[in-house]
Amino acid sequence: MKQRNKIILILSILLSLIVLDHLTKWVAIHYLKDSGMSYHFLGDLFRLQYAENTGAFLSLGASLPDGVRSVVMTGLNTVILGGLLLYMFLSRNIQRLPLCAFSLVAAGGIGNLIDRIFRDGRVVDFMNMGITSSGFTLRTGIFNVADVAIMAGLFLVLLNEAFIISRKKSDNKDITKEKK
Repeated sequence: MKQRNKIILILSILLSLIVLDHLTKWVAIHYLKDSGMSYHFLGDLFRLQYAENTGAFLSLGASLPDGVRSVVMTGLNTVILGGLLLYMFLSRNIQRLPLCAFSLVAAGGIGNLIDRIFRDGRVVDFMNMGITSSGFTLRTGIFNVADVAIMAGLFLVLLNEAFIISRKKSDNKDITKEKK
């Protein structure tokens, strides 16, 4: 992939997802935060409700002391995202699928990092999915568009790795057949 095309692809994914993430967070702040309401769709499969998260995924790390949490959630994330961005921009042989996957992860990470920096260490969340049937409830944590981008990126990384492993096994079988 040409360097110019790679940069355009990365920036397109980053900018569009960061804008979408913060636009939806703005809507959540303005329409859900002070209302105290939650909106239920498709028989409560999908909910919109406002929450703020001081931790990471599923509030991981939210109970850490403020200083430690700030260093981990803001400082460490900044270093990791910086390394990921450098890798994407400087790597010469990166394929399109992993590049898209890493761009999704970076866009989600940057979207949530912007929240942490400008919202006193908190991230705005507003979506929840789950099922309730006969007293049984199974729900996700509350998440946002940035979280969806991160999970989609990680899914694509795993899919790409599975494809590579499958291709290598197939190639090894072909080589074994040729030797016989």
